[in-house]
Amino acid sequence: MTDTPIRQRLPDERWQKYLTNYNEGLGLVYERLVLNDYLDRIVNQHSIRTVLEAPIYGMAGVSGINSVRLAQRGCAVTLVDENATRLHDIERIWSELNLRATFVNHSDFARLPFPDQSFDLTWEWAGLWYLPDAGALLKELARVSRKLVFVAMPNRVQVGYLIRKYLLERDFVNYVDESWADIHRIKKILHVASVEFIDEGVLDVPPWPDTVMPAAQVLQRLGIRSKKLDSQFSGAGWNWSTMDYYLGRRPELKARIDRYAFLEHAPLPWQIKAIWAHHRYVLGQVKS
Repeated sequence: MTDTPIRQRLPDERWQKYLTNYNEGLGLVYERLVLNDYLDRIVNQHSIRTVLEAPIYGMAGVSGINSVRLAQRGCAVTLVDENATRLHDIERIWSELNLRATFVNHSDFARLPFPDQSFDLTWEWAGLWYLPDAGALLKELARVSRKLVFVAMPNRVQVGYLIRKYLLERDFVNYVDESWADIHRIKKILHVASVEFIDEGVLDVPPWPDTVMPAAQVLQRLGIRSKKLDSQFSGAGWNWSTMDYYLGRRPELKARIDRYAFLEHAPLPWQIKAIWAHHRYVLGQVKS
């Protein structure tokens, strides 16, 4: 394990370009909106009023908007990031959305700057494997929560992940610690931190594999050359922006995404869906 800071382990283009270009792609819009559905369930079932997301980097695309749905539901949201430049732009993005949050620039995720039991919900999406000490963060998420801890990571057994790892982007394992995509490791640490698990399963189960790359880039990596396909998955006609949905410019996006969610809502055990699901998650309740 290395103690290299997050900002040195992540390729800059993976977040910088989306600070002004909100075109994330179909896969990311799907991921965000089905995650929003689950966040709605958490708020409805557990009366969540205060939320901490730390760190806020993990999901690709536009940084810092994972908790937007929670703010829309009236929760007081606190966001922690170690990159001051990124955090400044995230504040601007939230201002565009006319939403409030507390933005905290803090680099030591092994010790969060909050008292015990400060939040109803603490959570993290897909960022553990970038951290120098992810286990310490998990303990901190449990310490500063008075109700729930929610953690999700990429699903290592799904088809797209294996394609990415062994074919499309073999070097990505050089800037992540894959062992933190093991949900059993995460649960073991949270259990020791007095967290009882009330739900676990899979999220983000669209009909396409999760290669992380845009579709046009996948075709290029596979050596598939087709002007028709290139135009179908790129250009002005291929614009997918969660920000446009949040800003009310494209309210139809949710209905369009729901058309792809038939696997998400299929009455199958989550263990079967895990073959294709992009993320595994666990939701725990902190023992009083």
